[in-house]
Amino acid sequence: MFKKLVFTIALAAFCLAGFSQRITPPERLAKVRADMSGFNNASAAYKALLKEADKILDTDLIPVTEKKIVAASGDKHDYVSMGPYWWPDPATPNGLPYIKKDGQRNPELENLDKSKLDKMAKAVIKLGYAYYFSKDEKYAKQAAEFLDVWFLNKKTRMNPNMNYSQMVPGHDDGKGRAEGVLDTYIFVEMIDCITLLSKSKMMRTKDLEGLKSWFSEYLDWMLTSEIGQAEYNAENNHSIAFDVQATAYALFVGKQDIADKFIQEFPEVRLFKQIEPDGSQPLELERTIAFHYTLYNIEHMMDMCALAKSVDVDLFSATSPDGRSITKAIEFIKQYVGKPQSAFPYPQIKEWDLNQERACWMLRRATFFKPNPEYDELFNKYIRTKDTDIRWLLLAK
Repeated sequence: MFKKLVFTIALAAFCLAGFSQRITPPERLAKVRADMSGFNNASAAYKALLKEADKILDTDLIPVTEKKIVAASGDKHDYVSMGPYWWPDPATPNGLPYIKKDGQRNPELENLDKSKLDKMAKAVIKLGYAYYFSKDEKYAKQAAEFLDVWFLNKKTRMNPNMNYSQMVPGHDDGKGRAEGVLDTYIFVEMIDCITLLSKSKMMRTKDLEGLKSWFSEYLDWMLTSEIGQAEYNAENNHSIAFDVQATAYALFVGKQDIADKFIQEFPEVRLFKQIEPDGSQPLELERTIAFHYTLYNIEHMMDMCALAKSVDVDLFSATSPDGRSITKAIEFIKQYVGKPQSAFPYPQIKEWDLNQERACWMLRRATFFKPNPEYDELFNKYIRTKDTDIRWLLLAK
């Protein structure tokens, strides 16, 4: 029977220590930084990272307030995006209301705030890692400026809500949907990089406090708004992504009680309901890109395991009485690694090879929670990732 998880870090100790690296453990990054030559492809990935970071130094950030399509609120500080799989209805003169084509992304998305948010967060992430590995303050300086524009500057900052995220034209008067909370998932890794950047003299204490304040407000919105609660109550990958975000933000801002609650409840409330005893995830396998969504959900599960591990809680080993576990989910998808798409008895309308690559990295990451020679062998046999990919740095082994 699944035993109740025991938490070993007290709130007082957490507050004294501040926040720390979560998704990518700092001790692993430190080993790679100390001797890149000892890790396969790490040096090439590092050079490529600096090249990308240098390009970012010469780019401008477009704030959330600079846009042609404003949210239904009329406030240009309110983030607005559109559901990715919704398209104009060819049967109506103006295309309204939009209709859904699952797995097919509408290029109109680029006209809204999602692409700007992603560009900002990815830039901060790359700059954060570039600063960490090179110790060059110029990368921290640029990252701090981007964070100021998006989260702190009163003229350009984003309001801490997703009230108009993933709206669908012609539906519900332009109001957002629960699925839109997923738009900010990239902030989970970005917070890790803010942790790295906090060591820089370019990151002022008041700016870090300002960022914590923004994420504290956003967390409150997630936990109390109608949209946030609807996402929390989702039955598929969206609910797991919600829990990861809530936990990461709670740890970042020092709300340990909230983080504890989500970590404690995760096995019973999420894992055991979404993973079958054979390891399958029915709600992901019914999608038109089933292989992708199955991997996607496992990646989120491992993000939650990493957050829990940072406070000395082992979620990766959590197992239900009838055998449901993250390991079972990995074993289920592992049987298709290195196989042609014809071997996969579920829909996957695109990007089979890309998701094969992701599956290899999923196996690599799983070995950091529990060593597994078979996973190492499969990774080495089927990985096709270019040696310049940043994953060779972050998941070095």
